[in-house]
Amino acid sequence: MTMKLEDWSAEAIPVDFVDKARWPQVKESLSAAVAAIADSVRFEGKPGNLLVAPALDGAAARAFFGVEEPEAKKRDPFLAGKLATGLPPGLYRLGEGVADPGQAALAFLLSSYAFTRYVAARPESPRLCAPQGVDRARIERIASAVALGRDLVNTPANDMGPEALAEAALGLAARYGAQARAIVGDALLAENFPLIHAVGRAAAQPPRLVEFTHGPEDGLKVTLVGKGVCFDSGGLDIKPSSAMALMKKDMGGAATALALAAMLMDAGLPVRLRVLLPIVENSISANAFRTSDIYRSRKGLTVEIGNTDAEGRLILADALACASEDQPDLLFDFATLTGAARVALGPELPPFYTGDDALAEAIFAQGRAANDPVWRMPLWENYDGGLDGKISDVVSVTSGGFSGSIVAALFLRRFVADPARWAHFDVYCWNPSTKPGRPEGGEVQSARLLYDLIEKRATERAKA
Repeated sequence: MTMKLEDWSAEAIPVDFVDKARWPQVKESLSAAVAAIADSVRFEGKPGNLLVAPALDGAAARAFFGVEEPEAKKRDPFLAGKLATGLPPGLYRLGEGVADPGQAALAFLLSSYAFTRYVAARPESPRLCAPQGVDRARIERIASAVALGRDLVNTPANDMGPEALAEAALGLAARYGAQARAIVGDALLAENFPLIHAVGRAAAQPPRLVEFTHGPEDGLKVTLVGKGVCFDSGGLDIKPSSAMALMKKDMGGAATALALAAMLMDAGLPVRLRVLLPIVENSISANAFRTSDIYRSRKGLTVEIGNTDAEGRLILADALACASEDQPDLLFDFATLTGAARVALGPELPPFYTGDDALAEAIFAQGRAANDPVWRMPLWENYDGGLDGKISDVVSVTSGGFSGSIVAALFLRRFVADPARWAHFDVYCWNPSTKPGRPEGGEVQSARLLYDLIEKRATERAKA
């Protein structure tokens, strides 16, 4: 889904932003008819409220949108996204009182997203002019990439199995001239990806690893790894039906990596980008992997399977080991990995883990600036020993069930060569309900903040 702003036009309907303190002064400048309309609907500039004043022919002529007062403790940077679903069809432009026109335009586009693959034509929606003085191309790039990720997550597994997800990744790579390949089925064993093969071999569509590279060889080396479990039944440790309801989104990590890759490639940054997507379906059949099985990983560590429903960390382990062989400057992985992360921080605030304090501070700060929030969780060393195996080098899960997200991150760390250059994001990739800029359904989390962070680092490196 391509997200576009319109060319700026003075003829577009203006939308002025007002707060409760400023509204009385604004109201005095209005015609008696418009003021009467405001009184009739009790518009007072309350945050999120919208007033559309009609012309004599009944069409919208001017609009007012309530926002938080400057000193408000709680502010939603994407509040302007409500305009995308609240305004009647027509062409609008941002008027007076807009604190950050670029962020307001991005929020509008993100809220305009709708997943329409399986429904009739979408009704006409309001359109927004690109605010003067903003980087229109950048706003559209981010919104379009997020829409790509959302589309992938929202598509059910019957149309987004391993083959389709791989085709989407290869299609994106081809669009930007990236070098790409897919390793499929038993070829994974030949190329030493045994854990990816073990997890995905029971599915009707064979497992695969998609890899592509893009950008100048002397650019900042950035590698992205995304968990691509197109549907997770839990394997032989099968999930209850209630826990399977959203498992089409278990490839959200791969969708996030592709969304971020789309931003970076479209921007033409001095980045040597590498993307690794282990793609499987965790199914049940005669050759499904079992609890207590032991496999040798790409890194050479033997792994005892503690639960077949903890499959994501296994496919990531092989991919992270492969990613580390290239010694990237930055290595990020994304995975809808644990329910424990949701218990700890809920659906809106993904935890992340890294072995470097400075990188953690940069990620957190960029998340706040981009309104793409994340929260650092500790790689608590006291829990790492629980992963030591008795008859293998490592076990995939610990006994006891505590600190599930931390333990999963510690497991992944064992397959990363340099944890100081790595960060793991335990994303949810789903909005349970609609909020400004975040429609209900599939979501891309952490990609926008990392686009900003990588852009800054790559630009600084190129100037040095």
